[in-house]
Amino acid sequence: MVSETETIEPPRLGEPYLLTPGPLTTSYAVKEAMLRDWGSWDDEFRAMTRKMRTQLLALLGSGKSEYDCVPIQGSGSYCVEAMLGSFVPKDGKVLVLANGAYGLRAAQTMECLGRAFKLLDKGDYLPPRGDEVAAILAEDPAITHVLIIHCETSSGILNPVEEIADVAHAAGRKVLIDSMSAFGAVPLDVERTKYAAMVSSANKCIEGVPGFGFVIARTDELEAAKGNSHSLSLDVHAQWAAMEKTGQWRFTPPTHVVAAFLAALDAHEKEGSVKGRGARYTRNRDVMVEGMRELGFETLLADRWLSPIIVTFFCPASPAFEFQKFYELMKERGFIIYPGKLTVVDSFRIGCIGQMDEHVMRKVIEAAAQALAEMGVNDASPPQAALDERKKLAA
Repeated sequence: MVSETETIEPPRLGEPYLLTPGPLTTSYAVKEAMLRDWGSWDDEFRAMTRKMRTQLLALLGSGKSEYDCVPIQGSGSYCVEAMLGSFVPKDGKVLVLANGAYGLRAAQTMECLGRAFKLLDKGDYLPPRGDEVAAILAEDPAITHVLIIHCETSSGILNPVEEIADVAHAAGRKVLIDSMSAFGAVPLDVERTKYAAMVSSANKCIEGVPGFGFVIARTDELEAAKGNSHSLSLDVHAQWAAMEKTGQWRFTPPTHVVAAFLAALDAHEKEGSVKGRGARYTRNRDVMVEGMRELGFETLLADRWLSPIIVTFFCPASPAFEFQKFYELMKERGFIIYPGKLTVVDSFRIGCIGQMDEHVMRKVIEAAAQALAEMGVNDASPPQAALDERKKLAA
């Protein structure tokens, strides 16, 4: 149970903390909500779906009246594909802004859809900026939409969404946002960004379990999306129209996952909604980053770019350091960390989200120190190549 110094109950089953950007460590109340079976056509479950959609829209603030929420079965990537396939007309063209794996996956999705796109690939972590986006839009009038990754979890960078959205709107283009790992903890003011649609997932900052994601879109964009989709099951307009008419999902919904998500949404509201959840995650990040730096580790990103979602660290230059061994030693101590995705230098990532607070993050630092000692790593500083790579971002 929760001690006097801790505010969040540790996992009751003793499983390791998931220091990942989702799936993540969930509360016992969320797990417990899945113990009951629900009929997908039953009035009670229809009411659950309606409540979920309403509560998610409430996170938008004053501009919510112009938007609606459409849950989609499947992982986050299903929802990204659903958004791109539903809101981009067959003769449209998307400027895909990529600085990591998820932007590149969106470009791959566009290729599979057979729809026009232009890729701005910034590499592993450099943020797309407004001036270069403006230049591309000026050169290519065929571009109708700009896709922005809110938090690119490959590196943990928080991309400048408002800056890019301003440029896109000034050029008369529509904005689509992949806020998969940020929505619910990082503000995304709909009055400020005025996006056409965005997507997120149940098992990220709301702290539910995997099984569905959701599209939040302007109602007029939902109406205009009829007939756009390449897919039967990933047609956002069709799903929305069915829910509006019958209150039901078109195909079998993840009933237990929805029940768990409602429990997670209630906890999210009690914590102080987006502001409260974001504050805890930010504190998790700050405590963890400070402790890791004291051990000698270096972050890929400068502080201004660090998201409160996940942080990338360079692997130590020490020949005694081996990531797989470090991973196993951390797991033995109750923490599952994430491999890195950088192509230029070796790295790993530590997540800040889920049912964790700063007390847990201090235990993460202790575990990392013990793991380094057991491996015989006396210096956790990275190789010079890693520091040279980081200078590119500073420039």
